[in-house]
Amino acid sequence: MFSYVPPIDDYRFLLTRVLCFEQAMAEMGKDVDADLALAVLEEAGKMCAERLHPLNRHGDEEGSRLVSGAVQTPAGFADAWRDFAAAGWASLAADPAYGGQGLPFLLQLWLDEMLSAANLSFGLFPGLTRGACEAIMAHANDTLKATYLPPMVSGEWTGAMALTESGAGTDLALLKTRAVPQDDGSHAVTGQKIFISSGDHDFGGNIIHLVLARLPDAPAGVKGISLFLVPKYLPDADGGFTLRNAMSVGALEKKMGIHAQPTCVMNYDGAIGWLVGEPNKGLAAMFTMMNAERLMVGIQGLGIAGAAYGQAASYAKERLQGRSADGTRGPVAIIEHADVRRMLLNIRAFVEAGRALGGWTALQLDRAHHHPDPVERAKADALVALLTPVVKAAFTDFGFESAVQAQQVFGGHGYIREWGMEQYVRDARIAQIYEGTNGVQAMDLVGRKLPMAGGAVVEGFFDMIAEELAVAGDGAVARKVAEALALLRDVTARLAGAGTEATGAAAVDYLRLFALVSMGWMWARMSAAASMEDDPLHQSKRAVAAFFVARMLPQATSLAATIAAGEASIMALDADAF
Repeated sequence: MFSYVPPIDDYRFLLTRVLCFEQAMAEMGKDVDADLALAVLEEAGKMCAERLHPLNRHGDEEGSRLVSGAVQTPAGFADAWRDFAAAGWASLAADPAYGGQGLPFLLQLWLDEMLSAANLSFGLFPGLTRGACEAIMAHANDTLKATYLPPMVSGEWTGAMALTESGAGTDLALLKTRAVPQDDGSHAVTGQKIFISSGDHDFGGNIIHLVLARLPDAPAGVKGISLFLVPKYLPDADGGFTLRNAMSVGALEKKMGIHAQPTCVMNYDGAIGWLVGEPNKGLAAMFTMMNAERLMVGIQGLGIAGAAYGQAASYAKERLQGRSADGTRGPVAIIEHADVRRMLLNIRAFVEAGRALGGWTALQLDRAHHHPDPVERAKADALVALLTPVVKAAFTDFGFESAVQAQQVFGGHGYIREWGMEQYVRDARIAQIYEGTNGVQAMDLVGRKLPMAGGAVVEGFFDMIAEELAVAGDGAVARKVAEALALLRDVTARLAGAGTEATGAAAVDYLRLFALVSMGWMWARMSAAASMEDDPLHQSKRAVAAFFVARMLPQATSLAATIAAGEASIMALDADAF
């Protein structure tokens, strides 16, 4: 197995040449320059490469186990978590009011990329804890915030989200878990949840579950769901958290991938919990956590794709097989073969554009929280809402495709465990499913996000891209992205007001088209920035940009044609005929 190499040079290029990082920080009054940001990222990269990546294959092979009702994570994980927390990585972008460092979310997002590349199973622990913190911070009362946020922010305690039930997945209206009010203001929560990542572990400290449940008098459907904070350990008379709550792990799910991550069946048997937010408003509170998690999950796809590319490119430069194109030399390194180069460039063109688009989205999230102008905050928040389903779904679709292509570069060796590629394929697959399947994300984009503010948000986004492309001049990259943007505008206009079947038939293809144009916009930015110098990094940026618009962006034409075909051929076959 090859070592993981963090993409620090690419982060430097994006911070200093593409994303206007220092200007953005100045607008928000943050005293963070590119040098500081890079120093943080370099240390994070060392931790991921030297501490977490060596645990990845072992964690996959050993897996988490349930022993006498308690979860045991693979050897080394508990110690790695304690080191991770002690070094301050759990608190990187968290609110300083609760012990966080308050650094830009952009750094958190790229830390998530490196965590996912080095060890996806491990990376879920801090990601879920951070999402739980955000929901508590946004919706809980001051007592719950003061009690639970500081140890969660520090990494002493961790968090989990308990949403799914065996009969209630995407359709939460079917949720059955109950919460009965108690005389002291708490609630007794009873029910079973499945697919609960990080539901239990052996790291020490408390585990804070955010559980969706119904109050006794709750209305039917999603309007009757409330959110409860249910800790593994309850406070004792001395203020310590030593009393075991009435919750247990019924089983660990046997999964295709992320074997080291304990995905639990959780039983709540009158477990004591406290209401987070208003009664019957739990879905809105939970979506605070889910939206944060959806960005993180998208970055998981990006991280795995980047790690798989690094290993596949290294292998392709070493593996000797076949003869040169002119037949005069052999065996040659397979990097000389056009099809191998095609696969590697497909991956790289996604990874570098995805890294830039993810970084741009993270800066918008920072603006939404910290910009002094409320109008700018609202504008940035709307852009994050628009792009969240795109990042989640497109990055995980491209991420899985990238893992498969990287495995293909290895040929038969890619199917063998010792090279690590088959683990990337297995681990990447879940990211297309959890935190809302990618089909659901596509429906969210078309059905909820495009109509925001009467369509003004998406039109404003398109206008911004068009203005940048116009400034870029007559360059081939900018010109071809502008042509694809025109297609996207036309498709968007035709989908406005379409019926449920029409939008359902178009949604997945539309999201991919939207993502390709958005990544093309990033490649136009990067190509323009790379035209300033002629060193190997800038040369490679220009070359990969040219590949993207020549070989990947043309998918926009076929996607537009597919969407224009409508729903008739999809809905024509009788259900009984399937």
